[in-house]
Amino acid sequence: SSGFALLFFFLILAALYESWSLPFSILLTVPSAVFGAFTGLWMRRYALDVYAQIGLIVLIGLSAKNAILIVEFAKLEFEKGELGLVEATLKGARLRLRPILMTSFAFILGCVPLWIASGSGAISRQSIGTTVVTGMLAATVIAIFIVPVLFVLVERFTGSGAHPAAAPAS
Repeated sequence: SSGFALLFFFLILAALYESWSLPFSILLTVPSAVFGAFTGLWMRRYALDVYAQIGLIVLIGLSAKNAILIVEFAKLEFEKGELGLVEATLKGARLRLRPILMTSFAFILGCVPLWIASGSGAISRQSIGTTVVTGMLAATVIAIFIVPVLFVLVERFTGSGAHPAAAPAS
């Protein structure tokens, strides 16, 4: 069933961007969030229980949102035709850096009470808190650097990184 969810998400992104290649630069950033979540669970010696799995679903959505913001702005800057692919990507990433950091750290700090929960049912709250806090930290720190690189690589690999202004008029 997770394969169908991944395919569905890919198709939605492909329709949104009108491109078969751009969704790859977004989907390839999700493993960094999952890696961070698994590392946090391992460090705190928690199992991958149903609460951690719910946290993973939330985490995947939020990390994909950050990647979508960077890719969307990089694509818009590149399509203006004023900048090359790398310059447009860097400008798009710079434009979205502060909003991404603000929303990510607000979410992380909002989940700290789950991380340090005590009392009845604390283990379930700590499990979900560990998943989302460590996963979002990893996704934020890693994705800021990886998403622009993946965007440029995917665009160059698929050949759609040619400057739109250089396209011959028909």
